[in-house]
Amino acid sequence: MTTLLGATGIWSGQLRYGDQGEAMQHAAELEQLGYSALWIPDVGGDLFTPLGNLLGATSTVTIATGILNVWMHTPEKAAADHATLVAQHGPRYMCGLGISHRPLIDHVKEPGAYQKPIEHMTSYLDGLDAASTPLAVGDRMLAALGPRMLELAATRTAGTHPYLVTPELTAAARHGIGAGGLVASEQGVVLETDPSTARSIARLHLSTYLGLPNYANNWKRQGFTDDDIANGGSDRLVDALVVWGDEATIERRIQEHRDAGADHVCVQVLTANPAAFPIEQWRALAPAIV
Repeated sequence: MTTLLGATGIWSGQLRYGDQGEAMQHAAELEQLGYSALWIPDVGGDLFTPLGNLLGATSTVTIATGILNVWMHTPEKAAADHATLVAQHGPRYMCGLGISHRPLIDHVKEPGAYQKPIEHMTSYLDGLDAASTPLAVGDRMLAALGPRMLELAATRTAGTHPYLVTPELTAAARHGIGAGGLVASEQGVVLETDPSTARSIARLHLSTYLGLPNYANNWKRQGFTDDDIANGGSDRLVDALVVWGDEATIERRIQEHRDAGADHVCVQVLTANPAAFPIEQWRALAPAIV
């Protein structure tokens, strides 16, 4: 059983954490607009209910986790929840898995809890394989950035979900995963042509991530420096990670990811109010990018 992502998806924290009635209405509209997958994040808590809500509100799109935090859910429960949702809604749930970040896990769990990420992820995949109803290789992906995690994604999952990456880093993911694996790259976008306004929105988003070593190390592999990452991010880094402008500008960046080897691009629309559903932007972008 293989879950299909299609070409263009939406990555949205609002669909997970916003009002669930609104989330379900918007999910149904996103499906009608032609988006083929809807991605939601996870930092712990009840993931089963929002996944079930989104699957229940739609009939064709894939619902994907970007990512299921492997420190927050046991492999047994993750596999059981996947089996239940597939039985209820068909093979439309792609379980994206992620190892998360040391500062978050050490804060939520206890200092020093985040240890040996490759070994921990390997053990987690072993647990999915050993579950009462195993979570199949074709129905799971890894948010892999570094070479070792990419190798694990290539050998143990359907592919990789690179987050906060440039087209150049999508190309690196494609090289690491090989020709046969899926590459589903996330791309942050701001539908705004004023540089100051657009970069302000982008920096608000990036402020969450600039201090996380996993991301910083990945950007440095491309040639960005500590100076680029400091003080809210240089314009060079901000513009590389978050595309802003009109629909045509955003479409060109998405095509660059495809040209670099992405099978699927999931678009995260950013606005000045991160809690609000960006439904107008989702509608405006659909003719250009779906």
